[in-house]
Amino acid sequence: MVARMPPEAEDLYDQDFFRWTALNADLLRAGRFADADIDHIAEEIEDMGKSQRRAIEGRLEVLLAHLLKWQFQPGARSSSWRGTIRLQRSKIDKLLKDMPSLRSVAPEELPEAYQNAVILAASETNLPEGSFPAACPFGLDRILDPDFFPD
Repeated sequence: MVARMPPEAEDLYDQDFFRWTALNADLLRAGRFADADIDHIAEEIEDMGKSQRRAIEGRLEVLLAHLLKWQFQPGARSSSWRGTIRLQRSKIDKLLKDMPSLRSVAPEELPEAYQNAVILAASETNLPEGSFPAACPFGLDRILDPDFFPD
């Protein structure tokens, strides 16, 4: 039998998140929605979505940085760079297959991901940030194309 949310449970979310999750999962499974901490549950579900959005942005940042390095330092191209490009594409592809609605989010994340990629590429190549285009020179389809490596 699932215990009713204890009075101190209002503070449980901040004091012992792990216990809060277990208690609320039990309450939801038991159909005791009135006893569950619905506001915080809704907040956590939203945060899970934001986390996936950040995951796609982070993967795009690393992928774009390596595509920029590939394009702007052709003499330094390496199997490591190629491997990182391939791996990030694979991870992005998996995210998009697991959560197809992220495909509509990716174009929204592209400008910020690109700006962060420029910072990363500049620091890793010792080229000034101004050496790179101000806006992303690649479309999302090309970025994700497993055969695309910029000249």
